[in-house]
Amino acid sequence: MDVVQLLGANVRHHRKLKGMSQERLALDAGMERSYVSDLERGTRNPSVRALGRLADALGIEPKLLLESPVGGLSI
Repeated sequence: MDVVQLLGANVRHHRKLKGMSQERLALDAGMERSYVSDLERGTRNPSVRALGRLADALGIEPKLLLESPVGGLSI
């Protein structure tokens, strides 16, 4: 799996685990909702700074957004 797609799948996975909408995540991360949507679909290549803001908004370590899933994530 491409790293950008992996990041997107992990963002979606952790966002849903927290019960957050894309809009809430975007607000908490200081981003546009459409940008979060693009990230989750794997069509944006975010900066390291953006990755950090997403992780902060999700309350997780940034490395979790780049780890391969254990047991598989649905993309």
